[in-house]
Amino acid sequence: MDTFIRDLLARRTGEQFSLHESHMNRQMVRVLRTIGYDRNYVRATGPYLYDEAGDEYLDLLSGFGVFALGRNHPVVNSALKEVLDAELPNLVQLDVSLLSGLLGEALIDTAPSDGLDRVFFANSGAETVEAAIKFARSATRRETIVSCDHAFHGLTYGALSLNGEKVFREGFGPFLGACRSVPFNDLDALEAALSKRDVAAFVVEPIQGKGVNLPDPNYHADAARLCQKYGTLFVVDEVQTGLGRTGKMWAIEHYGAEPDMLLTAKALSGGQVPVGAVLMRSKVFEAVFDRMDRAVVHGSTFAKNNLAMAAGLATLKVLKEDRLVEHAAAMGDRLIADLSAFIGKHEFVHAVRGKGLMIGIEFGKPKSFRLRTAWGLLEQANVSLFSQMILIPLFTDHRVLAQVASHGQHVIKLLPPLVIGERDAEWIVGAFDKTIGDCHKVPGAIWDLGRRLAGHAMARPKAAAE
Repeated sequence: MDTFIRDLLARRTGEQFSLHESHMNRQMVRVLRTIGYDRNYVRATGPYLYDEAGDEYLDLLSGFGVFALGRNHPVVNSALKEVLDAELPNLVQLDVSLLSGLLGEALIDTAPSDGLDRVFFANSGAETVEAAIKFARSATRRETIVSCDHAFHGLTYGALSLNGEKVFREGFGPFLGACRSVPFNDLDALEAALSKRDVAAFVVEPIQGKGVNLPDPNYHADAARLCQKYGTLFVVDEVQTGLGRTGKMWAIEHYGAEPDMLLTAKALSGGQVPVGAVLMRSKVFEAVFDRMDRAVVHGSTFAKNNLAMAAGLATLKVLKEDRLVEHAAAMGDRLIADLSAFIGKHEFVHAVRGKGLMIGIEFGKPKSFRLRTAWGLLEQANVSLFSQMILIPLFTDHRVLAQVASHGQHVIKLLPPLVIGERDAEWIVGAFDKTIGDCHKVPGAIWDLGRRLAGHAMARPKAAAE
């Protein structure tokens, strides 16, 4: 057996940072080195990463949610090997493949409503958003697309036109025309936007990933009714929330609403192969593919590749057979309850929210004078700096990898693999308890770190100018 890649990795292990500095994004390397995240990971399994020293890290980032099954799940890896060993015809293009038909069928079986009976495959979450825009405009013969403030729908131009995070849009305009935003969880604002009857689609995340913002219980059902009233398609972006993440197969099931289109990606292939899919009603699908001469008017070259389709089938098999959706619900309830106990115990913790294993810990200004003063100094440098000050010792001292949920917010987001167990839950709660507790010691090592971070933040404009 040829071991070309294995030999190459062994020979050049540890060079990734210098290679990226020379040929790719050197700013990312600078960030990793500044915050102490520059580890040489050599192996990964389930929810764990392992560095060259053999240290084990608990990954609560999951590759932004793609590793819902954990890394290198044996069923997914086996499916990929089977496809390669079978030497199947792949991407013939003037053909339709069996594996893509089977995955389409399997996805429709999971749909939150009977009306979602067609599937369009893509390569990513952003591509599913691009497809949804095109399908919506074609089906309604309207131009306007409405999304929500603080939404994240991707970084390609159509998706970015619906993106409510300013930091991702800055410097890239102008964007796709006829795109408007409304506040999330505001039905009056939504009705005002739809009442002109010129809106093709309302595109919304069931739970906003940036900030882990939850809606009121009736928001999505009422939004769907408003869309139906005004002839607008109700498009639910489940790229991050779908496939068991929130303790339901689809997060929209928590809210009793039926979408006209549902977008999924990230976790669909077990993290191993890029893939995305749009589930939609036949009338929407057939508005685009309405004649034989239009059979190829929209597509994506690699979208239905055999590796992605097989990985998707394997992922759905594992979710069902291992009852991971139910497991995510139970583990999420346990974690949210344990983390919520920090409110009152730790002055900085103001809220814990989420569903299933999509959890946000929100920090805020403390009550005591000394802590308020320290908090204020960090705020002057950068609004999200306190959360970063938590994340660094969480990683360096406790080997827990997590992320800031949103720019300009004091929220840390947890997106652990759905396979985490009791040991991992205890690890998470203990690590956060100790790290947040250390923030109450002023002066102290963690506030020394905060001052260093503030120094970097204050220096950024000068560095950028250079």
